[in-house]
Amino acid sequence: MIFYTDEESRTLRTAVYGAMLLVSHADPGPVLEERFAGLRALQNLSPDLRGVMGAARPSVPAGTDEEIEPVVLEALRRSMKILAARSPEDAVSFPRSVLAICREVAEADGVVVDAEDAMVARIEGALVL
Repeated sequence: MIFYTDEESRTLRTAVYGAMLLVSHADPGPVLEERFAGLRALQNLSPDLRGVMGAARPSVPAGTDEEIEPVVLEALRRSMKILAARSPEDAVSFPRSVLAICREVAEADGVVVDAEDAMVARIEGALVL
């Protein structure tokens, strides 16, 4: 088991929960269904990262979507660096897992709109080393 510092854990939670929030907000829809779809999709993460996600309340920045997006994208970039240094295996699987979570959120209402696809593409762009 890998132990992350409080700051690293916060960054990872901000990245994952923030990505879900951005996709959910990209298309106003059934927020509750999207939230549950995202939470179910956390199973895509490794056991260590699921532990980080469940260790504290979700870390999601406050503000408008325009204010939140750069914070979340930076958290995704920092998460990749943290994982590359601490868990190379998670660094490989994390982008796939986060994108799977985002797709679950986008597909929760049965329709994926262009705004959701565009947001997932921006998230994917932040998930590179």
